[in-house]
Amino acid sequence: MDADVIIVGAGPVGLMLASELRLAGVQPLVLERQPQLRQTPRANGLGGQILQLLRYRGLLDRFEAASTDPHPAPRFPFGGVQLDFTHLADPPLQALALPQPRLERLLEERARELGARLRRGHEVVGVSQDDGTVTADVRGPDGPGPLTARYLVGCDGGHSRVRDQAGIPFPGSTYPEVNRVGEVSVADPVTWLGDGGLDVPGLGVLRPGFTRTDRGLFAFGSLSQGGLLVQTVEDEAAEVDDDVPMTLTELGDSIRRVLGAELPLAAATRLSRWQFQARQAERYREGRILVAGDAAHLLPATGAALNLGMLDAVNLAWKLAAAIGGWAPAGLLDTYQVERHFAGARALRQTQAQVALRRGQDAAAEALRDLFAELCTDEQPLRRIGALIAGTDIRYALPNPGEHALTGAFAPDLTLHTGQGTTSVAELMHTARPVLLDLADRADIRETARDWQHRIDIRTARTDHRPADALLIRPDAYIAWAAPASAPAPASAPAPASAPAPAGKGVDADTAALREALSGWFGRPLN
Repeated sequence: MDADVIIVGAGPVGLMLASELRLAGVQPLVLERQPQLRQTPRANGLGGQILQLLRYRGLLDRFEAASTDPHPAPRFPFGGVQLDFTHLADPPLQALALPQPRLERLLEERARELGARLRRGHEVVGVSQDDGTVTADVRGPDGPGPLTARYLVGCDGGHSRVRDQAGIPFPGSTYPEVNRVGEVSVADPVTWLGDGGLDVPGLGVLRPGFTRTDRGLFAFGSLSQGGLLVQTVEDEAAEVDDDVPMTLTELGDSIRRVLGAELPLAAATRLSRWQFQARQAERYREGRILVAGDAAHLLPATGAALNLGMLDAVNLAWKLAAAIGGWAPAGLLDTYQVERHFAGARALRQTQAQVALRRGQDAAAEALRDLFAELCTDEQPLRRIGALIAGTDIRYALPNPGEHALTGAFAPDLTLHTGQGTTSVAELMHTARPVLLDLADRADIRETARDWQHRIDIRTARTDHRPADALLIRPDAYIAWAAPASAPAPASAPAPASAPAPAGKGVDADTAALREALSGWFGRPLN
């Protein structure tokens, strides 16, 4: 074998997958057809649940240090309506300004630090598989040749050759909207106004935000580092080629068509163009070939694709590692398809709702947008929409004998008090190891888990207002099992060295359910 896993594509999803596989002890080989890192950003930052996951890996500080704006004001577009979370103390949706080339450089550094291998200028032109291996036909600087691995993951974008050659259907729609975005500076005789608006000769005053005309949409806003972020949206009959770089002239021409007058542009630091599609692969796995990121789903709105794709990688990595290590329980790898197809469908649903909200041009559509904006001034609907965009509302349908509300949810970052000091759930997840967290000093729970201590970390701690007696947390930080909370324990006190199991009928049921969860997610016990 040339690697345990071949990853096709060195974008954020492929590089995140490489790092997660290395944390799980698996050797990936990343193949990227581009000889150099792309300098044109296709995205300008991260937002949603992936930020929490990066914090759980101990990486968020590193990413924030490289950010152009680590904590931008939480205002986000949704179908042509601006959602404003600035008045909430704990916004459900947050972002990190980080141009995609810089993001990819950070992810590549992380993957290489962990021992992953990356070959640029290597294009995968064909894939085939048998019962035990996958072969990638590769064209590289030294000519064509085959590479083999136990599994292959296509992280090669919406036009995925891997997906096509694996025979995975990719149904959906292509919308006529062509989006052009630039980070630009404007030239004389444009005048900046004190409220952030622009006074443009021949146009008058333009206000930040969205301007609709009969020919399309124009939007702009000030950037924290200076200049403007400018966007146009036009309907065009032909599909655009995302691989052809956009020019400042093309953006200026689009602005003139939409607004009917010139907006003089002086220079640009970022130019990108894309056309929205709404597609989802019918399945994310075909034998030993899997897909993730844009190869698995394309979303018809901005701000969600990277979050969704990088979380695909985190979900998949530990399950692939289990299959390669030979200890995966039956059906474990198939849960990648079940869980992430569900997450992808949720993201597709909310972004398609944005399409319906933004594309209407008549008075009824304007009334709908006005009403939606009015509803989102109330905290409850605003939080719900924010969680939907962020993906923080995802709860997987996992086996749940005790019907605990946390089963299938992302683990909350509890502050933990131990005999060695104070820590947190986030710190326990830095190594991407499964964790059995005993929050009630349950000797019976720890004893049950001891037969899996070669695969999971067993930790005892106390926390204020504990949500459960114990939590079994998967490497992707989702809760596989939770024991209902028994009588309250003293809050914020260090956990004693040991204590007897609490009396009651639930004890045997808890340990039986825990044993079932451990076997179902982490294989047979050691003994």
